[in-house]
Amino acid sequence: MSVTAMRLAEESVAANHQRASAFVPQGEVVIDCNIDKIFYGDFLAVNSSSVPIEKKKITGFIGPSGCGKSTVLRSLNRMNDLISSFRLEGQVNYHGKDIYAKQVDPVIVRRYIGMVFQQPNPFSMSIYDNVAFGLRLNRFKGDVDERVQQALERAALWNEVKDKLKNSGLSLSGGQQQRLCIARAIATEPDVLLMDEPCSALDPIATRQVEELMLQLKERYTVAMVTHNMQQAMRVADTTCFFGVDLSKGGRTGYLVEMGETRQVFEDPVAELTKQYVSGEFS
Repeated sequence: MSVTAMRLAEESVAANHQRASAFVPQGEVVIDCNIDKIFYGDFLAVNSSSVPIEKKKITGFIGPSGCGKSTVLRSLNRMNDLISSFRLEGQVNYHGKDIYAKQVDPVIVRRYIGMVFQQPNPFSMSIYDNVAFGLRLNRFKGDVDERVQQALERAALWNEVKDKLKNSGLSLSGGQQQRLCIARAIATEPDVLLMDEPCSALDPIATRQVEELMLQLKERYTVAMVTHNMQQAMRVADTTCFFGVDLSKGGRTGYLVEMGETRQVFEDPVAELTKQYVSGEFS
């Protein structure tokens, strides 16, 4: 980060928080994320960030490395609970219910809020069993064959694998593996799909296939996505959240700088730090 950008980050945190909070969702909010603080041990990772995730839209998270965007995304289905030092202060409400309430089972949360990771991670089993895994885990009582085919069709993979369902999921190309992971995530019919840099390990052709798939998926699911690729955010995101880094206290604490409709964030950003980031002055 340039000296100018660092100074802006130090001097503009409070003002940027006020601007970020000015975003008013136009549709139904499925997840209302209101983070006061996120800690890993004594380290303050994210501060004062409120992110409403709207139904059947793609919300993109952008920002420099270390700004907390993946931490926020993983907080939306309690994936960070797997890190013992993680602690969240605030609320993440899913359809009005705080998913961090003591009586809430995080496994059930992840049943309704699925996740696709940066690296394609198919299990070492057949293509069919990869997709059926979550159904069996959740003791699905319906027609598994039908649900597997449906998920593969929605992941735009069925025509490529329908004659080799018994082959290992690891035998597929990188792009196919990522679409298989998407099929596995949607087989259990989640409400929300979280995607943490889903195309960063893929070539341009596979990236375009996944992007086209995401645009189809939002017709049925609510999607939140972290990406380092600003062009990708412009292509697929309806709403974009830009996270910055507060260096004023000697550490690296992420915070929401600005949130708005994607075109507005990229073409007419409100915060000076956003303008510098989207213009490529720092990354």
